[in-house]
Order: sequence, then structure tokens, then C-alpha cells
Amino acid sequence: MSASARYVAIITDGNGRWAEQRGLPVADGHRAGADTVKARLRDAVELGVEELTVFSFSTENWARPSAEVEGLLRMFGERIDAETPELDAEGVRMRFLGRREGVAEDLVERMRWAEETTAANDRIVLFVAFNYGGRAEIVDAARSFGGGSEEEFRRHLYAPEMHDPDLLIRTSGEQRISNYLLWQCAYSELVFREELWPDFGREAFEQSLRDFELRRRRFGRRGD
Repeated sequence: MSASARYVAIITDGNGRWAEQRGLPVADGHRAGADTVKARLRDAVELGVEELTVFSFSTENWARPSAEVEGLLRMFGERIDAETPELDAEGVRMRFLGRREGVAEDLVERMRWAEETTAANDRIVLFVAFNYGGRAEIVDAARSFGGGSEEEFRRHLYAPEMHDPDLLIRTSGEQRISNYLLWQCAYSELVFREELWPDFGREAFEQSLRDFELRRRRFGRRGD
């Protein structure tokens, strides 16, 4: 059996469908999803998770309707402004993964401010994948990689200090990893949940962690 998962990544899928099922604007689904991230982050601290990585906005999400994209970016900036002081007080270190080229400078500055404000915290690290794509990360790393080992290549990733996730959770019933942490999740255990992300409560999170603990991780070695 595996030990407890210390490094957890989540594909927070289903905000739009959650809103549609309730006859609400899609922006309400994204707000509900952001609230769920905050709640599960606090649960993660209590459950012994040391790093939590969440998928906020992918490189492919720019293709969504412009009104939805604009609303997401506006909400993202507002959440950084409002929640960084609170997360800082709770000992959360914030890091953002993804391309910053093409992102509005004021939003890039907000992300930089949040990272600098929380840099000394060590209770838990919250990695937020924003304007992120796994293939884009590998391409960007390859551009500056001069050759060598896998560990040397890792130093060129967006956050080389991030541990490979023990566990990758995806909500909403979809069973794919959608260009997320392709390098880092090479040996992650996968758990797929039916709940739409805003409905992913603490009990579902705890069950996902228990599912991981029942797995036998071999990392390519022959099993017993």
C-alpha cells in the first residue's frame, strides 16, 4: 500500500456544466469553482498535503467565447487581490505555472506580487496553473535546455522546485489529463471523480486520498 499523498494535483473540471444545470451564467460556475479551490486548500492542510496544484486556465482556454475569457481573467485578478493577504496569514505560499507572455501586464504584476508576498510561507504550497499547457511547458523548457540528464531538464520547467504529484484527481467524470503536467505526472496515480468541481467536497477529497493509499506504486518495477 502507498503512504499518504503529500503532493496532489487537481483538474478542476465542470464549472460551466454546474452553472448550466442550475440555469446560471457560466461566470457563477467559475466563482463557485474558485470558492471550492479555497475550501479544498484548507482541507489539504488538515489532511497533510504539502503541495496542491490546481488547473485554473489553460493555453487552450483562450478559444472559449470572449465574454467568458474576459470574465475569467477579471475574476482571477480580483481573487488574487482579495485572497492573497488571507492566504499569506494562513501560511500558504503561492506559485503560478504557465506562460506569462501575452497576459496583460497588470495581471502578471498581480501574480508576481502574490508570489513575493507569500514567498516565505511553508505551511503548504499552492501552485496555480494559469495560461498553462503541458506541451507548451516542455517546448519552453527544451528551448533553453543545453543537454544533459532528466534532472537537468527539470530545472528548465516553470517551477522546477515542484514535486511530481503523487496523485492526480480529475472531477466531472472525464477520464483524460488534458495537457496537464505531462512531465510531472509520468508516474502519478490517477483518480477520476463524477462530481462537477463546485460539488467536490471534503468527503470526496478524503475518499480520493484513501483511494491513493490503497494503490501499490511500482514506478516501473516488477510487483510482488
